[in-house]
Amino acid sequence: MAVTAVVTDIQYRMSLALIRDLAQAGVRVVVCWREGSGAPLGFRSKYPAERVTLPAEGWLEALWRLCRRLQEEEGETPALLPVGAVTLAALAADRARFDPVCGLCIPTAEQLDLLNSKEQVSRLARTLGIPVPRAFSQGEETWEEFARRVPYPCVVKPLCGEKLGLTAADRYGIAAGPAELERWYSRFSRLAGEPPLVQEYLPGGGLGCSVLALDGEIQAVLCHRRIREYPVSGGPSACCESIDRPDLTELVRPIAAHLGLTGLAMFEFKEDGSGAPRLLEVNPRIWGTFPLTRVSGSGIPMLWCTLAWNQGNRGRQAPLPPAKKPRLCRMQFAASDLMSGLGYARRGQWGKALSACADTLSPAVRDGLWEWSDPGPGVLYYRSLLRKESR
Repeated sequence: MAVTAVVTDIQYRMSLALIRDLAQAGVRVVVCWREGSGAPLGFRSKYPAERVTLPAEGWLEALWRLCRRLQEEEGETPALLPVGAVTLAALAADRARFDPVCGLCIPTAEQLDLLNSKEQVSRLARTLGIPVPRAFSQGEETWEEFARRVPYPCVVKPLCGEKLGLTAADRYGIAAGPAELERWYSRFSRLAGEPPLVQEYLPGGGLGCSVLALDGEIQAVLCHRRIREYPVSGGPSACCESIDRPDLTELVRPIAAHLGLTGLAMFEFKEDGSGAPRLLEVNPRIWGTFPLTRVSGSGIPMLWCTLAWNQGNRGRQAPLPPAKKPRLCRMQFAASDLMSGLGYARRGQWGKALSACADTLSPAVRDGLWEWSDPGPGVLYYRSLLRKESR
């Protein structure tokens, strides 16, 4: 059965795993890039059957017309797979118009609003008995009383840093004392127009439980542990590894069921001093370490595509691919990981610094971006990176 999928936002490196996995599974992949949104990495891949540039103005309408054209030409409705958060939010808000011309397997606008709010996620998790970090709010007390009551170090973050246009590394601050707490609190209050979240600092490692759900039922899951990050002060994963953690899945399952969640989401956890995981936040979209779905052989990209295609072709369902148990493996983004190694070296953390170099040289550690069989996107990415650094 011929399946066509439209992959958006191909300037993001996460899109490459999706493009490559789908094309190798026999899907006809059409990729979209919005003018002025960054280097179109997906255009350089050998796998797309068609490459489409959307105008900077009116891009959503152009995306609708593309889906309509493919539907008319092929007699079947394409799956539409949004990679970027902006595209995802726009499609969720305009679902009624897009449903007739494409198949979507994404959260509703209401689910996105809830899951993008750290405060609402924390409240829901507590209601469902899922452990979260302790949170502190000022209430009726003076600032001095509040600042004395908060344990240090503590974490300060806006309720939805992504809506503020902040990078992952800028979406929170760690306060070692009252002065830093006031600085971070004031900064995020000004940016968001509302008080930020103040939480206890958890000293353990970072964990992720990524799921694909349909009407609240988890269809596939991939858990990972963060090994290194860049910037080392707190940024996206530069290196991670897949892990077998059914306990994380059981913590996530009640939230997915309660919301009737459909689509992709990554639930981010951090371990406390005793190693117990606590839920920090949810990314209800394709996440930064999404290439691990390909490296581990999870089959999540093809399953997501098939579920979306079936939503748009109710009278002619494609068979769902068989479930796959992800391989235990390690993945890095080489450029970011080498920079993290330098950062750890400057901090005197030589073990982490040397392990970044060792993983870069190890044939057992796969890169989440570069593939020798499809080098074009990697060449463009590193060329863009060098241009950015030279400015």
